[in-house]
Amino acid sequence: QVQLVESGGGLVQPGGSLRLSCAASGSIFSINSMGWYRQAPGKQRELVAALSVGGSTTYADSVKGRFTISRDNAKNTVYLQMNSLKPEDTAVYYCSQGRTTGGTYYAGGSWGQGTQVTVSS
Repeated sequence: QVQLVESGGGLVQPGGSLRLSCAASGSIFSINSMGWYRQAPGKQRELVAALSVGGSTTYADSVKGRFTISRDNAKNTVYLQMNSLKPEDTAVYYCSQGRTTGGTYYAGGSWGQGTQVTVSS
């Protein structure tokens, strides 16, 4: 069973930046795709970014050009660099471990506790 621990959230002003981290354990990190999701109050959880084993990335239209997903296999960690943050980016952010098939990311069944990102002046 994979364990995922997210960190790096916080309160930031509009236009600011944050970098989220997710440390994974309990699986062979390097052979799995990784993804970041977010869930705002009253909304469904949505995929924000995904990174396949081969290095292919997927981003939600709302974050393209602002967010960057990356991974460090030596540290079993995936990152989400978030720039030019907007109030609508406010949500709890979760990472996931899954697989990429036909260019589509599918999350596995394990989730961390999430990390709160609040964008407000």
